[in-house]
Amino acid sequence: MLAFLKSELFFRFLGGFAIGAVAMFALQPNNEPPALTSTAIASTAAPVGSAAL
Repeated sequence: MLAFLKSELFFRFLGGFAIGAVAMFALQPNNEPPALTSTAIASTAAPVGSAAL
């Protein structure tokens, strides 16, 4: 196990993850709202044509 942790293959594997993580944060589009949030806006006004009961 120790030999694997010191191997070049393991370091390249970790390096790929590090490059991928940096790229994910660096290449995010900043002009769009986040995809996981709702874009709906609540309306507080009464609908047109409705009478108060």
